[in-house]
Order: sequence, then structure tokens, then C-alpha cells
Amino acid sequence: MTLFSATDLSKSYYEKVLFEGISFGMQSGERIGVIGRNGAGKTSLLRIIAGLDTPDAGEVAFNRDARVEYLPQLPTFERSDTALHAVTSAYDQGHGFLEEWELETRANRTLGKLGIHDPLRDVHIMSGGQRKRVAIARALMAQPDLLILDEPTNHLDAVSVQWLQDDLQATSRGLLLVTHDRYFLDAVCTRIIELDQHRLFSYDGSYESYLERKESMIAVADATADHQRNKLRTELAWLQKGAKARRTKQQSRIDWIEKMQREQKTASTEFRDIDIEVGGRFLGGKIIDAVDITHGSMITNFTYRAAPSNRIGIIGANGAGKTTLLNILNGSIRPTSGHVGIGDTVTIGFFQQEIKDLDENATVVTNVRDIAEYIDAGVGRERYISAKELCDRFGFSSKQQHAYVHTLSGGERRRLGLLRVLMSNPNVLFLDEPTNDFDLVTLSALEEYLSYFKGVLLIVSHDRAFLDKTVDTIWAFEAGGVIKEYPGNYTTYLEKLEARSKKSNDDRGDAPQRTPAAPPPSKKKLNFNDQREFEQLERDIPRFEALVADVEAKMASGEGSYEDHHRWAGEHAEAARNLDTAMTRWLELSERIA
Repeated sequence: MTLFSATDLSKSYYEKVLFEGISFGMQSGERIGVIGRNGAGKTSLLRIIAGLDTPDAGEVAFNRDARVEYLPQLPTFERSDTALHAVTSAYDQGHGFLEEWELETRANRTLGKLGIHDPLRDVHIMSGGQRKRVAIARALMAQPDLLILDEPTNHLDAVSVQWLQDDLQATSRGLLLVTHDRYFLDAVCTRIIELDQHRLFSYDGSYESYLERKESMIAVADATADHQRNKLRTELAWLQKGAKARRTKQQSRIDWIEKMQREQKTASTEFRDIDIEVGGRFLGGKIIDAVDITHGSMITNFTYRAAPSNRIGIIGANGAGKTTLLNILNGSIRPTSGHVGIGDTVTIGFFQQEIKDLDENATVVTNVRDIAEYIDAGVGRERYISAKELCDRFGFSSKQQHAYVHTLSGGERRRLGLLRVLMSNPNVLFLDEPTNDFDLVTLSALEEYLSYFKGVLLIVSHDRAFLDKTVDTIWAFEAGGVIKEYPGNYTTYLEKLEARSKKSNDDRGDAPQRTPAAPPPSKKKLNFNDQREFEQLERDIPRFEALVADVEAKMASGEGSYEDHHRWAGEHAEAARNLDTAMTRWLELSERIA
């Protein structure tokens, strides 16, 4: 069943073009991830599809039988209600057969998996993160044909994210989502659409497949750009020969050169990658000494003496005390017992979940200059980095730097907030859920910056991929307010938990009986028919690869109707299957030859 078809959609915001003339549609059971830079229009696109916003041009044609549920980044509830009733009331009795007691059981279980253990609490006195989790449970219980989710993993701990990921993987409903969680995106989605340079590009397959194809496209684009640059130089040399030559040449050729110059200028400014590069202050012998810290029931007898290059990820259930711990180590909160001392040379940069200190009626660059006019990087001829230069490196174009803060998207506001923290040139950096609302380009740039950061780094995050790339130690909040240290990144931590669980099961005799592995099959040389098949495969594989590349080029061109894209998606899937089958067989025969 076709869920909807969006045709020639365009949208602008405060004179900023988000997207122009984009078209796509969805079928039942498709799970689409929407990616793009902050401010590219991802949330606007979701709201238009959900019918909560209107495009400047174009239309969305929905199947009248399709039921849609939309989860915004910051959900609200219209009236006072318990979490349990808010969830059960979303269940559509016309499309389900659950009895009332069974319905409450399922709702309680779903809320519990998402970290809500007091289902009778009023949603209006809950925190924003708790309301988000209730809204997710409500959206799942509604059983829509299409579920539209805007940053569903924000405010979830790692355990809840994993549960939601597994649940959505198993669903047969359509799914359209925006998320920065790369593991989540890769596991859940069967198609990726990217908003870039006001256009939409579609990639069939997982996020990993998207990365592979994007890399190939960039390689082709780089080669094309080199060709364009060489052609541009030739054409400019012709153009500069004099007024006589201009009069005798076609005006269309001159227009083409000017167009190519504009495109090259745009590509080199607005759409460049973000480059984060700041200096670091001297860090003395005493940094942070926290001795025998206890705080209520959250933290019990915790001691930490910071050392240069500490890179620590902090994990635990929602409400466990992760943010409280950062505030204690920062000196903002006094512990119930114990002592925290901070060294004289320490400059703490604290990037918090909520950005509250921006001047809404000032420009981007003014907000940065409020922190400092420049950073002393301490080395090189260009050791002084101005606020404007740092804005450039964070992907704020010259035009955006003079935009007022109230015109920024949520992700752009958080990027500005992070820029202000780094503008203080800290040597101790606390990041509290830094990945919320950041696009993948910003995340990659932040990961790059942190790889060179020489100070003390403490990160509270549920983003598993981010922790894997940035930390080498995990602090896990466990029962009774105990904070246990695990050497390694998040994946290493999970492996240790699994090994501990397996050992516990083995000790109880729960380990499954294993049958001895079968001996490997003996290798046989190729017979005449196999040899002919091998030679044919070597001719077929390049043909299949060329066909896949040709279809991908069509899909990425931004041209064609929805029906064209649907047909191309089918052609791409068939060509990719043929290529996979041929490659698998070729490898089998190659091993026998070897």
C-alpha cells in the first residue's frame, strides 16, 4: 500500500531556502531515515508530511486509509493525565483486539522498557525527558500505518534506546525518522534520504550502505570537480583574451562560465565540512580531587582524582545521577558528604543539555564575542583565532554569522552553544548529552576535535557510537549508588557485561550444550563447467557494478517522478542482489582455485 506521495515540495524559513522541488513517497513497511545538516529542513519536512505544516509549493497526497502518528522533538500533552492513561487512550480499538486489562499490561510494560516506572504520575509534572518517553510509548501503542519520529532517542538511556531499536526493527509499520544515533539508524532503516543543498537524495539500504555509496559518489564528484576546474581555467583564459574575443563568442558560453564560478564559490563556502580547531590552556598538577563523595541515594562513596588525558564516558539509567555527578565535580552542587577540590589552573567548559544563555535578539557572531574576541592557540604564526574565524570553522557562513539567534534551528542553536563553550578555551571539558540534535557532520567534527583534546574529558551520553569513538574508560551507575569503572569504550563495556552474564549462567548450569563443529569441507579443483562459470562471473561482475552505479546516479540526480524513483529502487535492489550473488559465487570458486 502506498502511504503517501510528496511532489515538488519547497520550503523557506526567514528567507533561508530549506529545500526546493523535492519529491518522494513511501510504501507500507518501509523504514526511512532522514539525514542532513542542522538547518537543512529535516524537521520541517517531517511536519509537512505529518500535515502540521504547509509547504511553500508542492503537495503531499496521503492514502486516506493510512493512519499516521507524529512524535515531535519536544512533545506536549493537552491536559493533565496519568502516563498510563495517556498511553492506553492512544490505542485504536477499531484496529486492535486487546481487552482492557491486557491493554494496561502492555502499556505498563512499554513504559517500563522506556524508563517510566511510575505509570500513575501526572505527565504535566514530569520532566521534558520523561514526557518524551511517555510520548514514544503513546505513539507505539497507537499502532499507526506510518510512524513519524523526530529524534526519538533523545533523553533515552542506552538500555531504552536498545529496546526501542529492537522494537522498531521488528515492526511491519512504515517508519519515517530523524535521528543522530548512527547505530540506531543503521539497525532500523531500510532506506536513507538526505537533504543537501536544497535537494533530496535517496539511497536504498542501511546507513552503512549509504556511507559506502556516498563515498563512491564523492570520489566521482572529486574527479568531476578536477575536470571542472581545469575546464574553468581554460575558459577563463579564453575569456580574458580581450573585448574583441568577447564580442565574437557566444553569450551563452560567457553565461556558462559565470554560472560555474558561482557554483564553485558556493561549494567552497556554504557546504564545506566543519573544522573544529582550538587551543588548550596549561593544566597543572592538581586538577579535580573528589574524595568519598556521597549524594543522597544516587552516589555512594565515590572517589576520583583527575589526570591529564582522562577520557571518561558516564552511563546509567535516566535519573541515576549522571548530570548531578558532573555538577558536583564542577562545584555547582555540594555533595551530602565528601570533598571536591578544583585546581587553580583548571578552566572547566560545561556543555549542558539545555542551552539557556543565548541572546535571542543578537547575532551568532555577537553571541560568540560575548565569551571572547579570540582564542590564544599557543602555537604557530596563526596562534590567535578570532570569534569570526571560529564561527567559520563551525560551519556558520558569513551570512549566517549575522543572522539573529531566534532564526536558528534547534541543532544550529546547540552548535552555537557548543561553540561558546569551546571559545572559553577549556582544559577540562564536561559534555552532558552532547549529541542531542546535532547533525552527523557536526558529530563527526566534534569527534575529530575531541581526538586531539589533551585535557580532561567527561561525557554523559546514551549515543553508543559517539562513546565508542571518544572515550577509553566507562563509569557505569549501578545499584545502590555505586559507580563502577570499566576500562575501554562502550563496546568493550558491553562485551564485559555479556561475558559476566555468560559466566553466571555457566555457573548455574544454564549454558547451552554445544555440538562439536563439523570438519571443514575439503577443497576441490575446478572442473570444466566451474572454470567456464568463473570466467563468465568475471565478465558479469563489472556489468552488474556498472548497472548499480547507473541506477544510483539516477536516484541521486534529484530528477524523475515518484513513480520513477519507485521503479529505480526496484531496479537497484535487483541489480544489487545479482551483484551480491555473483560476488559470493566468485569468492567460492576463487578459494578453490587458491
